[in-house]
Amino acid sequence: MDKIKEHGGYRIKADKTVFGSLEKCYAITSFYYNGEKHLVAAAEKSDPCYTYSLDGEIKDTLWTEPGGVMTVLQVPGQEILLATRKFYSPDESSEAEIIYVRNNGSGWQMKTLCRLPFVHRFGILERNHRYYLIACTLKSAHAFPGDWTCPGRVWVSPLPEDITQYDEEHEMTLYPLVSGLYKNHGFRICREEGCDYALIGSENGVFKIVPPEDAESEWITEQILNEPVSDMVYVDFDNDGQLELLTLSPFHGDTVSIYQLQADHYVKVWEAKEKYPFLHAIDQAVIRNKGYAFIGNREGERALMAVSFDFGTGSYKTDILDHGAGPANVMYFQDRANTDGYLFASNRESDEVAVYKLNAEE
Repeated sequence: MDKIKEHGGYRIKADKTVFGSLEKCYAITSFYYNGEKHLVAAAEKSDPCYTYSLDGEIKDTLWTEPGGVMTVLQVPGQEILLATRKFYSPDESSEAEIIYVRNNGSGWQMKTLCRLPFVHRFGILERNHRYYLIACTLKSAHAFPGDWTCPGRVWVSPLPEDITQYDEEHEMTLYPLVSGLYKNHGFRICREEGCDYALIGSENGVFKIVPPEDAESEWITEQILNEPVSDMVYVDFDNDGQLELLTLSPFHGDTVSIYQLQADHYVKVWEAKEKYPFLHAIDQAVIRNKGYAFIGNREGERALMAVSFDFGTGSYKTDILDHGAGPANVMYFQDRANTDGYLFASNRESDEVAVYKLNAEE
């Protein structure tokens, strides 16, 4: 019983607030500008991109079109957002690119950073005070709708301090690092011992990618799981100091699994009995000394769930936080108003931009 209390014998519940409606809302992030933290939601199709106050008020319209936004994030230390655009579906993304958005004093301005067909996820990695851009293409080409015969890649480049030197006429150059990745969908940035790294999920498995130690070093790529994975996250569920790997599989699949590192390879230790069609949303958090994964699916019951370890039974459990909304993405964040934190969600299937206030109850 003492161990249960120490590591959180809690059940997570959530109180939902809908900020507004955004058709096919998809990509989300936080954006600190004008001295305040904002939340950002952008659309998969042609709807605008909005910033919101933490209370749910629309503060700015960053752009009205085009959409096709799969990823959006802030450049570290700068009031600049990076985003993908013109990725409308796996079969309608040959014109996809990465853009940057900033306020030039007279309004928000959008410019092309680089054209990268089929770019779906990307991120910024930091190591030894140097930043790197890493971008993933879902595939490389197709001859007909539903064609997956041309695999995607992982692209990388050092990130310059001033990205505003780039535009449609002077694009930033990315270099291919890993090729041959089919359905290259999963992406997660992690940090360990002061160094960022990326987890990449694909039909080929899960890969760990570490940026160079210095200007003379090489990128490091390691395959850590040889199973098809759509998305994944690291969580220390049982508080033993070792991260478990939770996966959603296969591509846009219905199966939730957890793997533990045993010796030098990952072994599956749990698989959810229930099937959740079109699993997609995923994030993680530590709340009251207990690790959680937050996941959501876009078909069937279209649930939002919290997965955690039950110290009483010695197994894993799933708490349903919402159903019917169909989240495409979720993002955990904190502020002083609630120490248990919040989930920011783009509920694509219900066109909701929503925030869930989390409450851990014994």
